[in-house]
Amino acid sequence: MEFKSLVTVFILMLCLSCKGQNKVNHSPPNIVWIVSEDNSKHYLQLFDKNGIETPNIEALAKEGVQFNRAFSNAPVCSVARSTIISGCYAPRTGSQFHRRSKLVPMPDSLQMFPAYLREAGYYTVNNSKEDYNFIKSDNAWDESSSKGTWKNRQPDQPFFYVHNIGTTHESRVHFPESDVEDAPTTANADDYTVQPNHPNTKLFRYTNARYRDKIVEMDGQLGEVVKALEADGQLENTFIFYYGDHGGVLPGSKGYLYETGLHVPMVVRIPENYRDMVDLKRGSQTDRFVSFIDLAPTVLNLAGIEIPEQIDGKSFLGKGVDAEKLSEENVTYGYADRFDEKYDMVRSVRKGKYKYIRNFNPFNFDGLMNEYRYKQAAYGEWEEMYQEGKLNEVQSAFFKSRAPEMLFDVENDPYETTNLAIDSKFGTTLKEMRGLLNDWISGMPDLSFYPEFYLVENAFDNPVKFGRNHKGDIQDYITTANLMLHDATAVQTQLKELLQSSDPWQRYWSLIVCSSFGDEVKALTPAIKKIAQNDVQGINRVRAAEFLGITKVADPAPVMLEAFYSAKSETEALLILNSVVLLNSHAYGYKFTIDQDRINPGFLGEKSEVLSRTQFLSAQTN
Repeated sequence: MEFKSLVTVFILMLCLSCKGQNKVNHSPPNIVWIVSEDNSKHYLQLFDKNGIETPNIEALAKEGVQFNRAFSNAPVCSVARSTIISGCYAPRTGSQFHRRSKLVPMPDSLQMFPAYLREAGYYTVNNSKEDYNFIKSDNAWDESSSKGTWKNRQPDQPFFYVHNIGTTHESRVHFPESDVEDAPTTANADDYTVQPNHPNTKLFRYTNARYRDKIVEMDGQLGEVVKALEADGQLENTFIFYYGDHGGVLPGSKGYLYETGLHVPMVVRIPENYRDMVDLKRGSQTDRFVSFIDLAPTVLNLAGIEIPEQIDGKSFLGKGVDAEKLSEENVTYGYADRFDEKYDMVRSVRKGKYKYIRNFNPFNFDGLMNEYRYKQAAYGEWEEMYQEGKLNEVQSAFFKSRAPEMLFDVENDPYETTNLAIDSKFGTTLKEMRGLLNDWISGMPDLSFYPEFYLVENAFDNPVKFGRNHKGDIQDYITTANLMLHDATAVQTQLKELLQSSDPWQRYWSLIVCSSFGDEVKALTPAIKKIAQNDVQGINRVRAAEFLGITKVADPAPVMLEAFYSAKSETEALLILNSVVLLNSHAYGYKFTIDQDRINPGFLGEKSEVLSRTQFLSAQTN
């Protein structure tokens, strides 16, 4: 062979060798989550012009991907974290109530996802908040404590590490109103716009600034974790996720399905040694929708682990993920049920720029007393100003009953102040969004169409199996609940028949529909009075009395209190008290005198939410 030919062959072999070296045969990457509690994207300048600078998070974004459309599926920690650890929608698995009345098993032999990482050889560490509504198995974490660290792993063992930062938790704004004068903030209160649904007062401006101080403090703590990874020589071997665990803490955020309760900041830093694993460029942004159900499958996919079919979410990073196809993802769902002692049932779907919220108990109002929320001084001022008539229509909405369905253009109306559901120009969009939500709640199916106390007794040993076995019944209850979206006159005859159903939960939902119509179905009063006196289900007697109180036909107190005293469980008593507090509120003003001696003493433990409710009601009558 001629020398020239030999040189050519050598060069070809060298090129092929170099090409092969570019395709790295990876060992599994490390994965770190840094999670800040209780802050929506609205507080960070990286995501919102009304936010404050967070240089450490911004540095992660420059070396990774900024997710502009990341969402918690629930606006409170235990439900959000249960969604994350399972990768499943909480109303399907029985983990939708905060705080849980009973822990539920993981669905269909599914494990908490870190268990799959451990099986694959990962060292799994949680530092340190768990707060799951599931029965926790022993195989999820190698370590789960405030001292947990990846440094305890075996040499060269890949690790999954979760670092929780509580600096931004809601409790950090439980300060006395006197702090407005006595505890100045670093952030300038005048630099941040007060939300249009909030009163523009000195206290609200101060709360805005004080919380942004906490965001800056959190950012510094995040930076320390990144520095520790770098000092340990692991930075370029580690995917770093930063996200908020659900929405923020200013009034009407945490605990509510508005964007301030669900839309979270999220950044993922892509390590240099694993750049080829991600079909997105470092320093880029994406508007694709990411939900908390997607976090578990994403971590498993990055680790090269098969994703269990029981998981509801799907991976957004790693092998087999096409960034172009991902950009088409533009739907997310949300749910809100009980938060501490306050009951509600709200579901939401956002598609693109439109957000649809379905209030299944529309006569409830957002500002209904919740003791933990009202520890924040701004909540109290907001309510006081409402009672004094000092708020405009948008600011007052928090203390008024809601429409059964609401539609918002969240790009042009980010704080969801203008309900487009009543505008005929958006009829097609409304119908589409309503259909999306109905398909979703039917498909799960959504267990919350049964009262929580019934689920505790009959479903929570195996919630998913119960849902499968009762999917047809749940669909019937959804159909009944949706009668409130029709003209009252057109469905009145149907409601009258449903009020006489042999199925107690058909009667339950038909009563709720009647209360949503109020005076429009007053002709059904005789049938509802019979239920108030005779129904075998105490909660149905309460729902009937609720209608009679809303329509001012009769004082609901005697029926409601008698049902409360005879409640068979704490969760049943708590649901009854929700209606009591509603009809005791400024909107109705009925008086309820609680006889403490008639309350089941088993409902009045030290941390009892029934106790919290009864103490509040007693204070109202004094």
